[in-house]
Amino acid sequence: MSRGFVKEDDSQAPPIIPPRAALPPNTPNYVTPRGLEQLREELTALEATRSQAEADRANDTDRTRQLGVLNGQLSQLTARIASARVVDPRQQPANEVRFGATVALRPVPVGGAKPAAERRFTIVGVDEASVAEGKVAFVAPIARAVLGAKLGQQVKLRLGPKEEIVEVAGISYDAG
Repeated sequence: MSRGFVKEDDSQAPPIIPPRAALPPNTPNYVTPRGLEQLREELTALEATRSQAEADRANDTDRTRQLGVLNGQLSQLTARIASARVVDPRQQPANEVRFGATVALRPVPVGGAKPAAERRFTIVGVDEASVAEGKVAFVAPIARAVLGAKLGQQVKLRLGPKEEIVEVAGISYDAG
């Protein structure tokens, strides 16, 4: 019989481990104190899930695959925690946009254009970033564009094909 009609045993295929948030090569892994706490909470939850998977003897093939994925995720997570450099936002200069800042950007109207809505976001580590929560990774283009800007300074943003001038209308820091 031709091998083309025989079902291959896919249990030997290596598991696919979802990657963590991208951190460019040679870029420090900055995190806020809260971000480090979240990573540690994730580690505790993953270890608990692994313990449950190790105890489940119902299906050895599924168990082996699940453990492979969990061990890979744990490896990535422990490496991320080990490389974390905690930056306390309260230690940052109050009048300059730095890591951990919550920034308010006010668009500068051009010509007779109606002013657009103000944008507000917090600059955090790559593992903390969440658009829904208004948290942007420090490596994101919008964060890089405003890092180092002072209160009242105008900054050029490139939003897709269009360019926009915004003013840093507010900078605040909390415990992160």
